[in-house]
Amino acid sequence: MRVEDLLVFGKSHCHSDHAKILLAELIQKNPLELLNYLNEEVPFNLVELYKKEVLALEEGKPLQYVMGYVNFYGNRFEIDERVLIPRFETEELVENTIKYCQQFFTQPVDIIDLGCGSGAIGLTLEKKISPKSVDLVDISKDALEVAHKNCGNFHSQANLIQSDFFTNVQKQYDIIISNPPYIKEEEEIEEIVKENEPSIALYAGKDGLDCYKKILKDCKSHMKERCLIAFEIGCTQAEDIIELIHKYIGNVPIEVKKDLSEKNRMIFIFYNLV
Repeated sequence: MRVEDLLVFGKSHCHSDHAKILLAELIQKNPLELLNYLNEEVPFNLVELYKKEVLALEEGKPLQYVMGYVNFYGNRFEIDERVLIPRFETEELVENTIKYCQQFFTQPVDIIDLGCGSGAIGLTLEKKISPKSVDLVDISKDALEVAHKNCGNFHSQANLIQSDFFTNVQKQYDIIISNPPYIKEEEEIEEIVKENEPSIALYAGKDGLDCYKKILKDCKSHMKERCLIAFEIGCTQAEDIIELIHKYIGNVPIEVKKDLSEKNRMIFIFYNLV
């Protein structure tokens, strides 16, 4: 079949942009240049794979899982249904963490990524600011298998630890970062997320705060004398999480930051930093 024929098939079963992206990936072309290759013949094996992927999209599977990877902060991370799909808001968390690290630390830093999933957060920070001291922690063995793949792809020296947050962790850290589950048990979410992404990475008890409570309760024994803590949060949770910070860590400087949609999506705790 020709490229043009496959595009017609794809667009009849899924969004036209997704049809183009999938086909461009398979034949290793720029999606914006597919019109230059409409008459090119596509090998039979790729035709069959493309049709299979298009039908998976039609059945409600997220594009990122169909493709098997996501671009995060300029890098390609392998993902599948065992881990949460990294999102743009989390890139903003990483961007701000890098900025604060450069502001407050001059020496090499020890970093822990709690609930690491694919490893996108921790491996990005390793690449940008700390090439030799990053621990990736997740309770899910399946998630750590995905993170392990990404470690190999990036020739990473990060350590993988299976743990319920700090339970099996011994070290102290300069930077503690987490995008934990924070959705309430009864909260309505997009069907495509609910039906495809791992519930263990989404839900966090009746109020959505269970994971923050676990982390903050055990945090102090894993913080160095000076420490930056960075959380991604639900857009309505800032006040409740600030109360937990005061309860477990004390009266420390805190900054709530908005994402590009002007929603409260990040909290930074500056322990002996300002």
